Amino acid sequence: MTTLYVSHPASFDHEVPEGHPERPARMRAVERALEDERFAGLVRASAPKAEIEAVTLAHPRAYVDALVAAVPEHGMVGIDSDTILSAGSLEATLRAVGGGMHAVDAVVGGGCRNAFVAMRPPGHHAERTRSMGFCLFNHAAIAARHARQKHGAERVALVDWDVHHGNGSQDIFWDDAAVLYCSTHQMPLYPGTGASSERGEKDTIVNVPLRPNDDGEVFREAFETGILPRLESFRPDVIVISAGFDAHRLDPLANLRLEAEDFGWATRRLMDVADRCAGGRIVSILEGGYSLEGLGKSVAAHVDALMGR
Repeated sequence: MTTLYVSHPASFDHEVPEGHPERPARMRAVERALEDERFAGLVRASAPKAEIEAVTLAHPRAYVDALVAAVPEHGMVGIDSDTILSAGSLEATLRAVGGGMHAVDAVVGGGCRNAFVAMRPPGHHAERTRSMGFCLFNHAAIAARHARQKHGAERVALVDWDVHHGNGSQDIFWDDAAVLYCSTHQMPLYPGTGASSERGEKDTIVNVPLRPNDDGEVFREAFETGILPRLESFRPDVIVISAGFDAHRLDPLANLRLEAEDFGWATRRLMDVADRCAGGRIVSILEGGYSLEGLGKSVAAHVDALMGR
């Protein structure tokens, strides 16, 4: 059983203004990290372009159509001060959606043990009817719903360790008893959601906020005590990771002090749960990470762990 790596050059065509932190150079940092010879055993695949209908697994059709219509033929337009549409944005985000679905097919279908999908823009801030926080469509949420719809997964866990709370994923799964959403994140910080009291209508939202300047030791304790026990009791059929790496100490957009190996550790702990509950099935989807050095090192540690090292 092998680890699948899914990407596509369309990620580079989602353009943003000069100085924007969610820039194409992020993908180059990921690619360079995974060019190391120790990753030669990865199964590499190009992300297919999802059909528009697939996006409606997490977003209403009217919202999807409105976003598609807003994509410019040339140049860039701003949805808000942070979230940009360019001529290449639609293909990039549809391939991010398709990459997540392809990874679910490979992992749940039994072809690969686990998968890492590296595409941009990220997705976990995209709510049911609102694009924000650099995000257009919620790729991880769509992947979770795809696992249920196509593969009959009864329970899916979505674990989000991006430094910013995944308000979009929380919004989408707020009243969904079949999906457990678990998040560690810095608080206070954008987008302002993610208090531990936010538990969802079915008690399937688990928020474990961290404080500015918390380090890997605090993160690991929060993971061990706040998230892993809920995963064990939920017993998911598949685990989807919203894998943001902006909690790294070098990241310019936040104030946590994690090292790359903290992400490797968290990956291994989730693999332990997946081995006991989910046949080892994990699909990881890139979210944030805006220090190129921190992103590259963290992705390498994460994929090392997925490959069993």
